[in-house]
Amino acid sequence: MEDRLETVLAAARQCTLCQAHLPLGPRPIVQASPSASLLIIGQAPGSKVHRTGVPWNDNSGERLRNWLAIDADRFYDPAQVAIVPVGLCYPGVAASGGDNPPRPECAPLWHPRILPLLGKVRLTILVGAHAQKRVLGRRWAGSLSATVANYRHYLPDYLPLPHPSWRSVVWERNNPQFSQEILPVVRRLVRDALQLGES
Repeated sequence: MEDRLETVLAAARQCTLCQAHLPLGPRPIVQASPSASLLIIGQAPGSKVHRTGVPWNDNSGERLRNWLAIDADRFYDPAQVAIVPVGLCYPGVAASGGDNPPRPECAPLWHPRILPLLGKVRLTILVGAHAQKRVLGRRWAGSLSATVANYRHYLPDYLPLPHPSWRSVVWERNNPQFSQEILPVVRRLVRDALQLGES
């Protein structure tokens, strides 16, 4: 299984399918191991992540790790945490100032090849609306806020979270139940998935 996954990951990291649509060119970023028990599916790398080649290596990543209550060493250990975004490459900046959506060609090509090889995953975290729509399909609640608020409907397999960008600061302020009620559950579920003892 490990050899098969490494072969698929090597191919994914060489992918140039969307090259014509990527302003900074292709740089697929993915982290995985057959032993990973936690899977994080976000939308697509940002520009800083594109430059460094390290997933979630930005302020959003710091906020996400805080939400999950796991340190960088554990987060970046592929034996424990797999990171397979909807779009593996940075999609560029949208007219609104945020990033473009993930390229639509990416997940249909790579998710069916990578995800079935992650047989030890106990919990999949869906970060942001793009990931939630992609994975949940018709089960998506129609908005990010509604999907996160109804997170129990997707357990034990999936746990939807907002995207931890700077915009989430305002979202958290408008949705106080997230930090008060949902985050403690998130941290417990992550701890259980990683089989960590109480801290």
